Amino acid sequence: MIHDARVLEDDFLPREVAHRHDEMNHLSAALEPAVAGNRPEDVLIEGPSGAGKTCIARYAVTELEREVLDIETQYIDCWQHSNHFRILYKILEGVSTTYDIHRSTPRDEMVERLEAVEQPYVIILDEADQVEDPDLLRELYGIPAVSMILIANRERDIVGTLDERLQSRLRSATTIRFDQYTDAELEAILADRIEWGLDPGATTDEQVTRIASAAAGDARDAIGILRSAARSAEHAGAGTLRDTHIETAIPEARATIRQKSLEKLTDHQRVVYDILDDSGPLSPQGLYAQYQSAVDDPRTKRTLTNYLGKLDQYNLIEAEGRGPSRTYRVVTRRRPAE
Repeated sequence: MIHDARVLEDDFLPREVAHRHDEMNHLSAALEPAVAGNRPEDVLIEGPSGAGKTCIARYAVTELEREVLDIETQYIDCWQHSNHFRILYKILEGVSTTYDIHRSTPRDEMVERLEAVEQPYVIILDEADQVEDPDLLRELYGIPAVSMILIANRERDIVGTLDERLQSRLRSATTIRFDQYTDAELEAILADRIEWGLDPGATTDEQVTRIASAAAGDARDAIGILRSAARSAEHAGAGTLRDTHIETAIPEARATIRQKSLEKLTDHQRVVYDILDDSGPLSPQGLYAQYQSAVDDPRTKRTLTNYLGKLDQYNLIEAEGRGPSRTYRVVTRRRPAE
């Protein structure tokens, strides 16, 4: 039943963009100067998880590479590469200058190598609020050839960590806001994946509607449910998806996405999550006290607040109450769509 499993993966880049034309046009316009050999604009993309931010950014940069010969690009997931060495290494890797780079290589030397790059270099920093050292963004913004596409759930999670001068520059960058998908938009996205990846007649319209409704605006969830259901049908030797495959796939796909999110957490974020899992619900003050005792080098209360925001965005924890009575706990069931 599955004839192209690639299109059922989260990171698959479609042949054309669905339901993000305005956002795509806005981003393409910011990158347009590169066609004439000039430096593209810096871009900040914000929006909820599963809204298509990463897909659109990677698609736009891929299209730019087709139009412009003398341009370099690189994609970096800052949740996987959060410290300055790993980010700089990945950036230098994009221009093939890492053959003699080691962990002992001075940071200044790595930055100097980037400063020697002459052609436009577009860098996508996904989950940019995970960058541990805000000074790194300042250094990157100071390199003439480098343009950055910063992706985060919320603009304030990036801007709030920066000094006043860099905040001003970032606020002058092109900002593109992504909203959650509607059910109808998710149905269209799923219809494309089904057409490209499954045999004709493998699903019904009602099943696609059920998957879209269950995903609650999150394209990652929708594609994950479809993938899980298709695999179950394939293993059972069925030629079409049955409703039972979909109903079983809904919690399975969510559990898989949840596990992937947990695996991406930094060591400190995982400590915060584990404390809430063991002792929650907790107030921020109570949580910070336990966090301080659990690690050798605790981050600041402000950083803890950022951790809580990230865990909340990925539906790993949820907040209850307001003001002094506000507490956090681990999510044990999926929250309804807002």
